Amino acid sequence: MVDLLNAILMGIVEGLTEFLPVSSTGHLILLADLLNFTGDRAKTFEVVIQFGAVLAVLVLYRKRFLKLLNFNFSKSSGMNALHIALAMLPAGLIGVVFHGFIKEYLFSTTTVLVGLVAGGILMIVADRIKRKVTAEELDDLSYKQALAIGCFQVLALWPGFSRSGSTISGGMFFGASQKAAAEFTFIVSVPMMAGASGIDLIKSREFLTMADMPLFLIGFITAFIVALIAVVTFINLIKKLRLSWFAYYRFALAIVFAFIIL
Repeated sequence: MVDLLNAILMGIVEGLTEFLPVSSTGHLILLADLLNFTGDRAKTFEVVIQFGAVLAVLVLYRKRFLKLLNFNFSKSSGMNALHIALAMLPAGLIGVVFHGFIKEYLFSTTTVLVGLVAGGILMIVADRIKRKVTAEELDDLSYKQALAIGCFQVLALWPGFSRSGSTISGGMFFGASQKAAAEFTFIVSVPMMAGASGIDLIKSREFLTMADMPLFLIGFITAFIVALIAVVTFINLIKKLRLSWFAYYRFALAIVFAFIIL
């Protein structure tokens, strides 16, 4: 029963935070530490529930993803598969090369707290810097902006920085509106997360047992449902809230957990 409650709590947190600029990985590491839900089995569970969040974005942006399959790279086509490839390239290369190092040395409560604060500062700077918006909507993004966003996505390899926080900030630095940068982040995160989580799942397949299937299934479904609600809500909020508000939440979270854990 305790494991099932943990699965629901972890699924809720994953669904709520995966696509918000607050770091889902950071939240899961901190929560797992509080719940004492750790070890190889718990890490495999976290990978599984990430697929639930990925599926939510696939459902919500299914028309966009189907359009990407046309492989139309003309400017008139708007956002296309080349935008996604350029945005994935930097983090994909660095993630593959340093995958072992990242997993061994950066997945700790201390590094998460550092990432929360550093990522929050980045978001505040992005929020306050004066810039000319050249991409108001998703289809206005240029290839240069897509690559720039991809470079900022490298920061998300550090747990606590947040993929969406880093990439939305990067997009804003290079002339994308907050809304366009957020939607592009959601779409790019699907192949990135699917690839990274897929590799982790293959390496952890020995911990996928029939006995744990109810646990994994409950976490997966919970993350999927909550992520559906969270993404739609965030897109509406991003039109009204500045990025700085999420940064202040990150600072508060880091302070609270610093007192609890350290």
